[in-house]
Amino acid sequence: MSIGSVSLDRAGRPDAVLNADALRADARRQALGLLALLSPGLFLVFAVIIVPIGWLFWLSLFDQTGQLSLANYARFFEQASYIRTFATTFKVAFAVTGASVLFGYPLAYMLSQLPRRAASICLIFVILPFWTSVLVRTYAWLVILQRRGLVNSWLIDLGVIGQPLPLANNFAGVVIGMTHIMLPFLVLPLYASMKTIDVDCLRAGMNLGASPAATFRQIFFPLSQPGLASGVVIVFVLCLGFFVTPALMGGGKVIMWAMRIEQATSLYSNWGAGAALGVVLLAVTLALLGLFQWLLGARATGVWSSR
Repeated sequence: MSIGSVSLDRAGRPDAVLNADALRADARRQALGLLALLSPGLFLVFAVIIVPIGWLFWLSLFDQTGQLSLANYARFFEQASYIRTFATTFKVAFAVTGASVLFGYPLAYMLSQLPRRAASICLIFVILPFWTSVLVRTYAWLVILQRRGLVNSWLIDLGVIGQPLPLANNFAGVVIGMTHIMLPFLVLPLYASMKTIDVDCLRAGMNLGASPAATFRQIFFPLSQPGLASGVVIVFVLCLGFFVTPALMGGGKVIMWAMRIEQATSLYSNWGAGAALGVVLLAVTLALLGLFQWLLGARATGVWSSR
């Protein structure tokens, strides 16, 4: 039945209403199907991430006597050693991340400019350290950097130095050892991002009169920033929880947050204190990552508005 140009069903409802109801029903079915597909992954995230973090937070609220207390968090502000350890952890993380960018960006750029076959061969050497244990690599660096190691022996034999350089059992040794371990984590995502850059964009810039340096600065580097940001985040977060290399290369002089957590749980059997340290580290890390993401978004908005 129709009235004028409006079609009605037997209940007297317009066809447009029926179509809207059908579309909403289809949307609900699609949402339920999508939820069913996502449910295994959501359950895995809940079981592997949410539940352990919640248990860690709950455990941090109990002192050694089993009573609910904020003493574990108060200890962080009352004892200066915790503040020094916390600052050392972030100093090492920033230093290793900066060194990884300093050495990793030129390496990834070189790999992206090589022919595919040569780049594949060179990538094998980038991935090769993953086949060796972190513990073995750390001890290898101890052999190389110690007072009578290869580096000091060669420099003394060549007459460059008269006394061995302090390259191990200190802050510098920790940064060197961790940079070697973290470098592939920055090179791989950065290389993947560089390979997606369209060469025609670079050619267009040079055809418009831009020098190679200006082309790199204004075109290539901004387009490679997503991969660089991903690598920086991966390296920085991994550095915050690193344990083996600082414990061996630091010689007991460089105490990081993971080492304090290990001492609180294994040496003093104070799981509440160790959990509180983990919660504080997680909260500060999430805050820094949020700030980093906000800065990237603000910079991207500024770049596009300026254009």
